[in-house]
Amino acid sequence: MTTPGIDEDRLARLLERERAAWIEGRPKAAALHERARASQVHGTPHHWVRQFPPPVPLVVERAEGVRLHDTDGHVYADFGLAATAALWGHTHPAVVEALRDQLGRGTITMWPGEDHVWVTEELSRRFGLPYWQFAVSGTDANRFALVLARVATGREKILVFNRAYHGALEPTYVVLTADGVAPEPGVDMGGIDVRRTTEVVEFNDVPALERALAGGDIAAVLAEPVMTNGGAVIRPEPGFHAALRSLTREAGTLLLFDETQTIPAGPGGCVRELGLEPDLIAMGKFVAAGIPAGVYGMSEEVAAVAARYTEHGDGGLGSTLAGGALAVRAMRTVLGEVMTDKAYAHMNRLAERYAGDVAAVIERHGLPWHVGRLGARVSYAFMPEPPRNAGSLYPKPGGSLRAALWLFLANRGIVLNGMSGAALFSPLSEEADVVRHGELFAEVIAELAAV
Repeated sequence: MTTPGIDEDRLARLLERERAAWIEGRPKAAALHERARASQVHGTPHHWVRQFPPPVPLVVERAEGVRLHDTDGHVYADFGLAATAALWGHTHPAVVEALRDQLGRGTITMWPGEDHVWVTEELSRRFGLPYWQFAVSGTDANRFALVLARVATGREKILVFNRAYHGALEPTYVVLTADGVAPEPGVDMGGIDVRRTTEVVEFNDVPALERALAGGDIAAVLAEPVMTNGGAVIRPEPGFHAALRSLTREAGTLLLFDETQTIPAGPGGCVRELGLEPDLIAMGKFVAAGIPAGVYGMSEEVAAVAARYTEHGDGGLGSTLAGGALAVRAMRTVLGEVMTDKAYAHMNRLAERYAGDVAAVIERHGLPWHVGRLGARVSYAFMPEPPRNAGSLYPKPGGSLRAALWLFLANRGIVLNGMSGAALFSPLSEEADVVRHGELFAEVIAELAAV
């Protein structure tokens, strides 16, 4: 698919050149990748790594601050930050000190500690919901929250917005097609009939949402407050969240917000920034600075259901590793010392500079693109106006261009998110790296822009 404003012949030549340069400069990574083929599917530890732009995966030897050091001796400024899992930097001093101390005290016991209470009190203060439980990931937090929603309502179906991502949950791997709900392309039904378990509507489509909820069979709406997948920032239109909250209450449907990707909006997430009132909140990745962890919060009413549901068993909630002492110590440190107003002020300042640099290049060349920003998250999309829903992003425009931009920048020491090309900014991010990105972005667009 061609990209408006880009010379396709130049793009093809640049992509071929940058791929060759990447491979030539990384013989150790190439050898390791070949070795991995004998013991890993696709030769990668996670299947989605093969979807990233480099023809040979980036093999990280160590990560320090916001720097990635690869096995072939290259150093990169990391703007990907593990898709928010490393939002606070790879080695934030406060987190490193806390984890070293906790390693000497034990990593997991299955018993509570004072850290657990401090963390749930702080989560309640920041996000407004009174009760919280621990999980091992954002996926698990969403899964457990949906279990409680089904128990509370006596309903099975959930509703998600088209092309949203909420972790490895089979009922959410769905898309909206002309024929209705279907599995996401490339995803097998896997034994679950998503037409039975899930409704799908477009974000910002209030009439469609009203129709879907009118049947009275939806247990929960699972949503990002602002959609961030697909290489764009998709904001709620005026009145959308008020309608979402009103319609779910009228239908007896619970409202679950997934703040895992939207936490760059502020230290209280979009829930605080937008003044939202969910019944449930789920989060993962960032909350323990990269230690596997998740949390889910609930209202008084849902907590009462959870208490009854788990009175004589676990109800399929939680796991042995959920709320381990090491993870919870990391959470306490993140919430108490890292995830501060001061940190967000720094992150937002750099994100604003980054977005401004990109927007200036787009304007200079008259490109029909736009830049989206949600706090410390910045994405540029190859369309003139911000989309009102994620369905309009598919088929994705500019796939070859995004790969070419990623490789051009990475070959010169800057790494963006491998899937979407988004940039994140941490308390440890440096302005010099942002300036460098602006220079390189201007250079590569000047080479590619159609005259």
